[in-house]
Amino acid sequence: MTDQRARATAIDTAASDSSLMDREVVSLLRKTLAYGRRHDYTGWDYGDGMSSRLLRALPVESKWLNIAFQETVKRPPINLRPLFLVEQRRNFKGTALFAMANRTLYQLTSRAGEHTDVDVRAETIRLLDWLLDNQCPGYSGFCGGHQHRLQHLNGRIGDPTDPDVVSTSYAVRALLSNADLGDRYLQEARSAARFVVENLDYREVEDGAIIDYHLNHGDHYTINAGALGARLFLDLYVVVGDETYLDRATALLDHIAGLQTDSGGWYYRDPADASHLSMDSHHNGFVIESFQRYAEVADDSRYTDTLERALSFYRSLFESDGAPRFDESAAYPRDIHAATQGILVFTYAGEFDRARTVIQWVLDNLYVGDGRYYFRKHRFYTQRITLMRWCQAWMAYALAEHFRVSSQEPLQRRRQLPLASCQSRE
Repeated sequence: MTDQRARATAIDTAASDSSLMDREVVSLLRKTLAYGRRHDYTGWDYGDGMSSRLLRALPVESKWLNIAFQETVKRPPINLRPLFLVEQRRNFKGTALFAMANRTLYQLTSRAGEHTDVDVRAETIRLLDWLLDNQCPGYSGFCGGHQHRLQHLNGRIGDPTDPDVVSTSYAVRALLSNADLGDRYLQEARSAARFVVENLDYREVEDGAIIDYHLNHGDHYTINAGALGARLFLDLYVVVGDETYLDRATALLDHIAGLQTDSGGWYYRDPADASHLSMDSHHNGFVIESFQRYAEVADDSRYTDTLERALSFYRSLFESDGAPRFDESAAYPRDIHAATQGILVFTYAGEFDRARTVIQWVLDNLYVGDGRYYFRKHRFYTQRITLMRWCQAWMAYALAEHFRVSSQEPLQRRRQLPLASCQSRE
């Protein structure tokens, strides 16, 4: 009994000590969302070079010309997009992230009885409705993708109407977390399961199941995309209670667990040599977060060893000051997306101090002020470019999730359910 009181006292003390930081996180979240709102959540994106009006005006269609434009706007230390007349657009996944961050702020202000200059509830609904209006047409269920063309190395071109499981997974998460705001959000989210099964070819393999990342996939398996497909099924299972969703998620994660390397991480693709990426930080974070979600809502022991080894590897991808490494062998570039994913993974692991160390690193190295963030820090320079999804939306979502989870009572943290607002099951 004495030990229990001591632990309770320690928890209360920690909560008291973190209250100032909690207020700072909320203040930063407000500023980050305000920046997105001022720009109508529209901006440049990571691989948007083919949205160049100059490229579209050329009388030829060439794979290598497309790649040249795509890579030229992506890599320089300065933003060449205005020079190349790259259009600013609203990103599907970014909109989902902004919707969820706004929802968290809405719940926070409602609970505190605060009045704001912005109707955050209406803002959330506006973003959700945009997702419904801009989903990709002609598929078996709700889905979405990038809003610009993408040139793949295999020669195929991704069209703005081509959906993928990663973008769809986050949009489904946004719809489900706001299902209490309208029945159609739940119904559209449920239909996404048909998209994954039918259009992305959910299929069983010897040790589980796999799916395609998008419609232009090659002869390889994108591991983090499979994990986020599992996460989509898990989120549906929490809300709807259909065991079929859980079975599919389990099969997908069983296969991914078998692809874990001896170091504890995952390569971007299977086979590993099918991509120039190795075991990079933010994609490993996607995989780990999906296993964390399974432990929360289904079975906290099935993947215990997988998750422990994964977290041990993942911690090695961050320096002691919170700086994210790019992958297991390269420290640079230090990417804001890697930082935001670290905030999420460490938050869900209950490692709040580690998550806040990453937040502090972002503030010290990539924060511009007034709610805006830069893209990447290289060894000798910083890419002083703001990308609406890659920088702003991810930072807003990471801050919102960190505050939401870390501010819960200790007992709630053990099985924190991001979709707690709509757990009614049919």
